[in-house]
Amino acid sequence: MGIFSFLKKDKDSDNAGGVDVSPAPTDATAASAVATESADTPFHPPEAWNLDALTAPPPAPAAGTVPEIGPMDTAKTAEYQQKIIDVIKTVYDPEIPVDIYELGLIYEIIVDAENRALVRMTLTSPACPSAQQIPQEVRYKVKAVPGITEAWVEIVWEPTWTKDRMSETAKLTLGFF
Repeated sequence: MGIFSFLKKDKDSDNAGGVDVSPAPTDATAASAVATESADTPFHPPEAWNLDALTAPPPAPAAGTVPEIGPMDTAKTAEYQQKIIDVIKTVYDPEIPVDIYELGLIYEIIVDAENRALVRMTLTSPACPSAQQIPQEVRYKVKAVPGITEAWVEIVWEPTWTKDRMSETAKLTLGFF
């Protein structure tokens, strides 16, 4: 008899009401095993009870998500930095009427000898509702800069973003003066 055998009428049972009186399992794995061993119950354990998902190693990152960039080429970085800044200035935080460059969210721009760019940036908060949208927009806009062959965006949390990182233009726009 399974844990939830009371859900199914058991006419042949000596137990009144067909309730299983066996001791309760001590963990989710045992509960899953007991529930699946009993073929006479309509209950099927949810997949969330499978602890294998919690102990399995994380999947390998998808191709194109891991930055494959060589050492910084100072000449290439100097050549492309202003072009990259110009496109980054077209990315706005949807909640704030100031572009992310003026907000001080961009920490570093690197271009290697093969014209691959890496932008290290942060967000105003780890709970930012635009945490998925903003980095993707930065990546695709930087990748569209003529001459850049690939672009990646790396989100960093150190140093922590503060209002002091904002430009004077952003502070004036937001009324922080």
